[in-house]
Amino acid sequence: MKKLICMLVALLVFAGQGSFAQDKKATDKKAMKAEKASDKKKADAPAATEKKATKLKKDGTPDMRYKDNKEAAKAKPAGPMKKDGTPDMRHKANKEAAKGKEEKKK
Repeated sequence: MKKLICMLVALLVFAGQGSFAQDKKATDKKAMKAEKASDKKKADAPAATEKKATKLKKDGTPDMRYKDNKEAAKAKPAGPMKKDGTPDMRHKANKEAAKGKEEKKK
């Protein structure tokens, strides 16, 4: 009796594994041809349409290997700074700049 119950439990466990599998991507030939055609059009487009100021990584964040992105990240604060290089928050100009950054994040 124990063997029968163990085999049924094992069968249910293995049968349940199939329900967690990921769906396969569509292998429709028309869709694949359309994707290749659109990729080819993008490759044929002139380089002038690309953004020159910011080069992004795949996840959308700026790629810090480029000089332009490094300079943009080093934006100077509006007011005076402390000796260690951080903005001095006792001044109104720095407080307003910090407020603007917080609003952009939201």
